[in-house]
Amino acid sequence: MTERIGNRYRPLFEVRLLHHYWLDEGAAVFDLISDPSRKNKRLHGYDRRPFLTVVPTAATAKALQALNCVYKDTAPGLIVAAPALQVIPADTLFEFIVTVSHADFFNYTALTLPPREIRALYHQPEDKAYRYKTNVFVLSNLTGAARGAGADKTLFLSSPYSAGGAGDKVEYLIDSAGKLMQLTSDGDAADPTSQLLNADAAVLPVFVHQGDIPAIVPPPGLAGAPERGIQLTDAIPDDVFALIRLSPVRADDDDFSFIDDNGIAKAPHPVFQVRFKNRSTLRRYFDKNTGAVKSTEPNPLPLTYFGNAGSKQKPSAGFVKAEKSGTKITRLVSEIFT
Repeated sequence: MTERIGNRYRPLFEVRLLHHYWLDEGAAVFDLISDPSRKNKRLHGYDRRPFLTVVPTAATAKALQALNCVYKDTAPGLIVAAPALQVIPADTLFEFIVTVSHADFFNYTALTLPPREIRALYHQPEDKAYRYKTNVFVLSNLTGAARGAGADKTLFLSSPYSAGGAGDKVEYLIDSAGKLMQLTSDGDAADPTSQLLNADAAVLPVFVHQGDIPAIVPPPGLAGAPERGIQLTDAIPDDVFALIRLSPVRADDDDFSFIDDNGIAKAPHPVFQVRFKNRSTLRRYFDKNTGAVKSTEPNPLPLTYFGNAGSKQKPSAGFVKAEKSGTKITRLVSEIFT
């Protein structure tokens, strides 16, 4: 009789990149849609691959191969599986590069207005060039925030929101005494304009936000480094939009860990979520024949593929105008000709 050797695989972790432009129903945030069947249908029909690409770094691909793990690209994100008895060293780092594959993404996604500039600097003491890219999000299970508890606990790779500050920019997400606010203009010495997203921030997902852009710590003596962003290396391409960094163990919240005390994949495996906030704009209606302004909505309304947050014609997601006073953005406008 021929000997058979089995090597059963099970999921190690999963990451879902969920964009609310494609999930929300007009003004109703996806998570708060009351009809479970409609939510399930929306989620099952969701596919981020037309607008976001995710690939492991070369080092991660090598580590996955050495650990006999399998990487699979999925409609919502990615999944990594490991042999059931494979020991995963606790100091392993899995890193994935997220890039944007469709230009319209920057029109309907919040927090994409700041430029992503690459700065090359020469450090004479090391005779070495450093390259940095500004405004790149770094998302990690070591710093991610959670919502809910027990079976209803959701694991986000975005960090907790902060209270904000005077220099905050338009679209920043702020926790104001437990309320989730979004700035609708740049901040300055006076209070910026803002809108209330929910009086209880804990009922909404943790969206990718400004706090997910890490501070840059250049080597001593290197002048001109940007304040926030990442250092580019041979492993990270210039067109990087975000980095996902996952470690097997999180000491302060084991739900974010994906191995047990023996280094074996946990069952059930953790499902990590990355949530992109859809952009909100002030809708201004023009007469298509004369070009005269007919009306302007009093408050910004979210851009969504499904449904309509307003009572009039909804705008295209392809064009958003940033109105300014000097260098300060005062509001984001969608111009609609009817």
